Amino acid sequence: MSAALTWRCLPFDDLSPRALYDLLRLRTDVFVIEQNCVFQDMDGADPDCHHLLGEREGRLLAYARLVPAGLKFAEASIGRVVSDPATRGTGMGHALMREAISHVHRRWGQQPIRIGAQAHLQGFYRQHGFEPAGPIYVEDGIDHIEMLRR
Repeated sequence: MSAALTWRCLPFDDLSPRALYDLLRLRTDVFVIEQNCVFQDMDGADPDCHHLLGEREGRLLAYARLVPAGLKFAEASIGRVVSDPATRGTGMGHALMREAISHVHRRWGQQPIRIGAQAHLQGFYRQHGFEPAGPIYVEDGIDHIEMLRR
């Protein structure tokens, strides 16, 4: 991946119809189709969140949902972390997490961040300061674990 991404972090009401379509499509492509997991992606939380979009030449390549404290967990959270499958192995996911953590702290101040991670990705999230904070649990047929970045 040659050119850097352009990052935008927007509240739900500022998303254009195209941006909303693109982020829902990327989430569906990976979380529903690729992972063969039927679940309710549109869970009612999106309107209360900020949406981090990583784009290159008008194409959405990375996305994360920034969740305010009290909505999913007592702490602020980062969820629906996803990058375009064509970008895997390029460091895109790490760039996305660095941006997401930075945007959470800029938007809501320095604070702990709790995530509900797919259990097999613990090593990835540990590289960004997250530590396991509970037992493995099954959500939508996939092993998950809560992780906390203090």
